[in-house]
Amino acid sequence: MLRRSLENRDAQTRQLQDAVTNVEKHFGELCQIFAAYVRKTARLRDKADLLVNEINVYASTETPNLKQGLKNFADEFAKLQDYRQAEVERLEAKVVEPLKAYGTIVKMKRDDLKATLTARNREAKQLTQLERTRQRNPSDRHVISQAETELQRATMDATRTTRHLEETIDNFEKQKIKDIKVFRSSLYPPDYSSRLDIVRANSKSPLQRSLSTKCVSGTGQVSTCRLRKDQQDDDEEDEDLDVTEEEN
Repeated sequence: MLRRSLENRDAQTRQLQDAVTNVEKHFGELCQIFAAYVRKTARLRDKADLLVNEINVYASTETPNLKQGLKNFADEFAKLQDYRQAEVERLEAKVVEPLKAYGTIVKMKRDDLKATLTARNREAKQLTQLERTRQRNPSDRHVISQAETELQRATMDATRTTRHLEETIDNFEKQKIKDIKVFRSSLYPPDYSSRLDIVRANSKSPLQRSLSTKCVSGTGQVSTCRLRKDQQDDDEEDEDLDVTEEEN
């Protein structure tokens, strides 16, 4: 009966080990990918700042109407970078750092698992010792009694550590579920979408005025717009390579 109980508890421990390993693996991957995403977003923000500066420099060389349109677009585009900066800061504080904390949490759970396994191994060893004693010295009540006492102590210790493990893993799972449920709301402030819609609406008209006016005013200027887009695509590909190398 006791042997079967030990086997059941061993199966339970393996399930707990799998749960901890699963979190360790996937949360670690999420942490690395989110950190890479934050770095990528920060670089995009920096590129956008350079673009805003260049638009303002170019606008100063153009006619008054086009100059005003370009400056309006640059102002609205700069406001978008404020949101991107807020995104970088919130992701770092609300996602990356909490995910990093799970490294320490997982280590603590593994220590609890190790203590439980040690106690259960001791219990199994004492049970085996008692069975051997009963087979070899069935009439020696003193030796059998000592073995039973040692087994009882080992069982109490194993039971105590098992209960502690169950409680700590239970709290671990509850915290994990809670963190995942509030995941989306932690990324953005409550009015993020509405404020972003306002910025988009305000920036749409200046964008159309400045870029469309310049790109349709002549053949040479259309080619220039396309060339700059190709250069920007090349820059983005280079950044992708940088992120990959950093992660490797």
